Amino acid sequence: MIPYIDSYYRRTLSSDTDHPALSGRKNVDVCIVGGGLAGLTTALELLRRGRSVAVLEARRVAWGASGRNGGFVSPGWAAGADLIRRRVGADHAKALFSLSMEGVSMVADAIRDLAVDDAGVTQGILRVARYDKSAALKAQRDEQQSEFGRTLRYLSRDEVRSLLLSDKYHQALLDEASFHFHPLNYARALAREIVRLGGFVHEDTQVVSADLDSAEKRLKTPDGEIVAATAVFAGGGYTDNVLPALRRAFLPIATYVVLSEAAPELIASAIRTTAGISDGRRAGDYYRVVDGGERLLWGGRITTRTTDPHDLAAVIRREIVTTYPQLGALKIDTAWSGLMAYARHLMPLIGPVMPGVWSCTGFGGHGLNTTAIGGRVIAEAIAGDSDRYRLFAPFGLVWNGGPFGTAAVQLSYWYLQGVDFVRERRAALA
Repeated sequence: MIPYIDSYYRRTLSSDTDHPALSGRKNVDVCIVGGGLAGLTTALELLRRGRSVAVLEARRVAWGASGRNGGFVSPGWAAGADLIRRRVGADHAKALFSLSMEGVSMVADAIRDLAVDDAGVTQGILRVARYDKSAALKAQRDEQQSEFGRTLRYLSRDEVRSLLLSDKYHQALLDEASFHFHPLNYARALAREIVRLGGFVHEDTQVVSADLDSAEKRLKTPDGEIVAATAVFAGGGYTDNVLPALRRAFLPIATYVVLSEAAPELIASAIRTTAGISDGRRAGDYYRVVDGGERLLWGGRITTRTTDPHDLAAVIRREIVTTYPQLGALKIDTAWSGLMAYARHLMPLIGPVMPGVWSCTGFGGHGLNTTAIGGRVIAEAIAGDSDRYRLFAPFGLVWNGGPFGTAAVQLSYWYLQGVDFVRERRAALA
């Protein structure tokens, strides 16, 4: 069985029970390709609606980005509210944001209902600004309250710096209803529940070919075959070319994460909150203390490069020390990366690809709540319960641009980095 990569989540994995590889032929109502959070949620939602389901995972449950990420669960989409409103209008954008809120509730409810005690839930997400944004943050706070009933607490610069001892930060919004947790333990709990309800989860089972044109979908693996009325493709950045139309619609984007040594006193000299922290930059820093304040988990940067740089730990460590010079002596214990799937429009790919074939992928940069609600709306559509998936129709399978798209993404990221740098420099000189 393929092992999980060395990460904080593997080291704190509470159970590593294997799910058997597929052998022979199975007939089910729905075959789901991809055993990450989107695929697992889709399967669980379908089982609860009386459908028979098989999940095929090429490696391990949540082996990719689902089990390697920052663990943040909060509303919103990677595309950002203004971009979405310009694309679909105010009412449509509001409906999409409401879905993202529902996704947060779904994750919280699943943790409670399945008694996922090893999820390590910690309440609070703090969104910090690296230049003066007081007016914009207050406006956002008020809009969220009036439009969605959300309570966000505005923190002044002094309040922020009492929690985060860094000259880099200005104001912030604290969302105490959002949380961070252990995504790999959570994902494995979903897989256990799928099996308990009579579904099939097969690890180490790569789909090598698929006949999707007929009424019966046939998905072949090295040692077996699934025959199903419906297929759902829910892979992420590691998706291959079994369904070319889907693979051409996103780019695999890498992000990097590190875990520090155990140094609680040193970490407390910089960070005095248990909330998860992220800044307002595109592909900015996101981090949180873990193990009761013993260690620091820090992620950041994105790149179209799909192989790890040789100095991965050093790259992120520079970000840490630039933000908190007092952590100059902090050592990095381990470093890892993961590939996310990004569409050009920065929204997930949720909807039909062809008759009887659905996509539920492209969740890079969105937060784990969106994988949950994505799985639910796909299950609703297959079961005929709702057509909420149509909310994502304006964000379809747009060609990723191939090598030109990869170059454009990297250039856009560098441009946004430059804009952020200029804003921060102006703030520092003000």
